[in-house]
Amino acid sequence: MSDTGLRQKAARLRRAYAPHEHRPLGGYLVAMGAYAGVTGALAGLVKATGRPVPERPAPSDVVLLSIATHKLSRLLSKDAVTSPLRAPFTRYDRPIGSGEVMEQVRDSGSPTRHAIGELLSCPFCLAVWVATGLTGGLVLAPRLTRLVATALTAVAASDFLQMAYATAQQAAEGGHDDD
Repeated sequence: MSDTGLRQKAARLRRAYAPHEHRPLGGYLVAMGAYAGVTGALAGLVKATGRPVPERPAPSDVVLLSIATHKLSRLLSKDAVTSPLRAPFTRYDRPIGSGEVMEQVRDSGSPTRHAIGELLSCPFCLAVWVATGLTGGLVLAPRLTRLVATALTAVAASDFLQMAYATAQQAAEGGHDDD
């Protein structure tokens, strides 16, 4: 099939998939290819270094990496301080509290840029990449990965404690009547 025929077929597929909305299927393919490349590189690095892969990760590592994945995904996708990383792919919309911001994906530009914008502004989407990196780190550099994951887990716990404290403080202030 010619390049032109392939492009026409892809355009028909995009229109059939989402006739009333722009969905950057080509950009998603690029993102999936990049993820597969990163995962393959991690697997190759593990094989080249001869690091043993655990048959079953320890439950404590699963919990630690789960919480660290949550925190790092939110930090990268929503934190105001990390907005310069997202700025080429997103547009600031508004603050959403607790040092986080809401951003909109830039629609102009390439489908790849759009897909990266969606990935970088979605903590759920980004979590797959973060978990893969942390899991690879657990095999390649377990002590360092556990240390970093511990710090991220402590920050996540601190976030919840800060929110609980603020909620308790608001409840205490709202419970006083100054008659």
